[in-house]
Amino acid sequence: MAWLVSGAHVLASAEIAATRAQRRRGLLGRDHLEGALVLRPCRAVHTIGMKFPIDVAYLDGDGVVLKTAQMGRHRMGAPVRRSRVVIEAEAGAFARWGLRVGDVIEVREDQPGS
Repeated sequence: MAWLVSGAHVLASAEIAATRAQRRRGLLGRDHLEGALVLRPCRAVHTIGMKFPIDVAYLDGDGVVLKTAQMGRHRMGAPVRRSRVVIEAEAGAFARWGLRVGDVIEVREDQPGS
């Protein structure tokens, strides 16, 4: 299990898609997502064939949020320059988490408080 952490706050649990096959599959075939999906490396995503809209955050190599977007179903996202990591969550999650451009997100692959 991994966690998305910003400062001292745990935002959500996360799944990591690190292999090409995991990134290609992404959220296809799912009806919902608990927490978030982290795609790395990644500069662009699409929602073609997805069953629900998503929030997307593009992070640089230091974990700084470069851009956020809400993508409806069956859309193509443009590549984001300097993006190294993409975080996907169900639409509305970023507003609940208070996630904004400029925030620094750490992906911890251990307990959230450690």
